[in-house]
Amino acid sequence: MSRPSANSRPSQGNIARLRELLRKSDNRVCADCGAPDPKWASANIGVFLCLKCCGVHRSLGTHISKVLSVTLDEWTDEEIESMVEVGGNSSANKIYEAFFPEGFSKPGPDSNNEERVKFIRSKYELQEFLKPSLRIVSLPGRTSSLQSSFSRKILDSFRSEKSATKMEGGMVEFIGMLKIKVIKGTNLAIRDLLSSDPYVVLTLGQQKVQTQVVKSNLNPVWNEDLMLSVPHNFGAVKLQVYDYDTFSADDIMGVAEVDIQPLITSAMAFGDPNMFGNMQIGKWLKSHDNALIEDSIINIVDGKVKQGVLLKLQNVECGDLELELEWIPLEQ
Repeated sequence: MSRPSANSRPSQGNIARLRELLRKSDNRVCADCGAPDPKWASANIGVFLCLKCCGVHRSLGTHISKVLSVTLDEWTDEEIESMVEVGGNSSANKIYEAFFPEGFSKPGPDSNNEERVKFIRSKYELQEFLKPSLRIVSLPGRTSSLQSSFSRKILDSFRSEKSATKMEGGMVEFIGMLKIKVIKGTNLAIRDLLSSDPYVVLTLGQQKVQTQVVKSNLNPVWNEDLMLSVPHNFGAVKLQVYDYDTFSADDIMGVAEVDIQPLITSAMAFGDPNMFGNMQIGKWLKSHDNALIEDSIINIVDGKVKQGVLLKLQNVECGDLELELEWIPLEQ
């Protein structure tokens, strides 16, 4: 089995998100036949599968279904983000099984291979149960671009349906996604004998994501991308750095807040960034009431709205943290 490089391995936070997704009741059975305890998944489709259905998915080719073992394969952050964004079997089946023809039924756990193949090909390869507006016509020699277009249309459909999502406290309408690259820490505080085992936690509303732990390092380099959904009534992103301890509670190594209003205001003012060349479009100014070490510049870079942020950690004796923010609108 192919394995990703060390730089592409997922963060501990994303691994936890995948496991949490698998524990949802609708993901405890195969998306295609209902067999219990699925151990496989299609990373690009966003469903969990049993061994028998997994074999059929593999026969379709990776341009249609990229199959991974939940327990044996190493996933990338991008693959986990795709699974989490879809939400698992129930959400995916609302799209892929939207229009069952009269008299058509799904296979069961004990169905033979012929029944599985017919159903799975109809569902994913031939797209017979999709909304007509989502169907993609295949063109000779264009399978990779076909799958890219197909995946994009499917994810756009999920995003539009999930733009008003049920969360604690009622309905929350999301306006976009925030990608935060946690780049590195500098001169962090000592919390063990001579060093620390730092990791970073980011919180926005009810959402919480975290980096992997870097062992025995006061100048850790993470270079990890973490994703947060941004609601209409958003506040600051809260940042906490902790020292990981095996046998006791993790020690705090500083906090900070990231004001995302300047980034989002600038991005929305300029609209589609692909229409502009590389340029500065905004700024978050250093002041006595924020943690900035220097003014934080917002730029359009290669069609993306990005912001570099350098923070002095608060409520701690020392430590800086470097981030890069990127705004991703729902329609992207």
